[in-house]
Amino acid sequence: MSGLTLGDPHRTVRTAAVCHEVTASVLGVLEQEPVDLLITYHPLLFRPVRSLLAGPGPEGLAFRLIRMGVALAVAHTAFDVCPGGAADALADALGLGNVDGFGAMETSSQIKVVTFVPSESTEEVAEAMAGAGGGRIGQYRGCSYRSEGVGAFLAEDGTDPAVGEVGEANRVAEVRLEMIAPAFRKDALATALVAAHPYEEAAYDIYPVSANLPLLGRVGTPSAPVSGLDFCERVAEALDVDAVRCRGVDEGPVGTVAVLPGAGGSFLSEGASAGADLVVTGDVSHHQMAQASHLGVGVIDPGHAPTEAPGVARLAELVAKVVPRTVDLSGLRPGPEVRVRRR
Repeated sequence: MSGLTLGDPHRTVRTAAVCHEVTASVLGVLEQEPVDLLITYHPLLFRPVRSLLAGPGPEGLAFRLIRMGVALAVAHTAFDVCPGGAADALADALGLGNVDGFGAMETSSQIKVVTFVPSESTEEVAEAMAGAGGGRIGQYRGCSYRSEGVGAFLAEDGTDPAVGEVGEANRVAEVRLEMIAPAFRKDALATALVAAHPYEEAAYDIYPVSANLPLLGRVGTPSAPVSGLDFCERVAEALDVDAVRCRGVDEGPVGTVAVLPGAGGSFLSEGASAGADLVVTGDVSHHQMAQASHLGVGVIDPGHAPTEAPGVARLAELVAKVVPRTVDLSGLRPGPEVRVRRR
């Protein structure tokens, strides 16, 4: 759900706006202050649609953006997991130090492509696969693994082997070349591999993998000793909420805190495994709260959008560094939270 959703990928961006979620209020501002690109944290279109028609709802908002000539890009999970993104921003907002990641998450389908190449042709084939989108891990590209071995084959009549002889049992020094890639690049990688491979019949395997998964949450320690109840106050103040939901939080000292922006209730066991005695996240259900009790971890739930707000503010700061004019709409926090102040 991350990346460019609406618009021309080749258009030059001179003005941009950043928001937490695309709402009628956000579009109302953009009608007064037009921009080339709107960058939103929450996706606008969560599900495939058959049409974009004027009217209420996500499809109607998308129609308005197109009519206004505003492209739309989504940050969401890609920004949650990246270094310095929403998860790190939440940890920073709550004053956590010694921060590490936890909670591996499958953000997109991946494949591994394996082929067997004569030693002298390894670099050529590897470069072709990398050029087709293979071998990227984080900020590293052209990543591959290579192991030496022996390929065995018998070329039948009518073949024209690049190495070896027809009608003989051949043994050739080969390199097993492996690369991971996004699943949607499968066809491009296969095409590039076969085109660059010197063999008449290139042998290769493609299979799905879970590899180099990004970490959704962060775990760290408070900068100074604090009780659980005082940490609840810190969460409410830092995230600008009047109250928080909590369970398993008392006057005892807080040692290690896990944080996850958005709805992180499904990662409570991972937080406990990471050594946290307290988890801060949003949208924790009754049954997840009960699970936390069994796991021996406390939970503080300030709401979905508040846990994401530090990340959205940081996203606006980052965009402002690269776009000449940026409209910061990160303060337009989306619902459905309704805060009622007690008298």
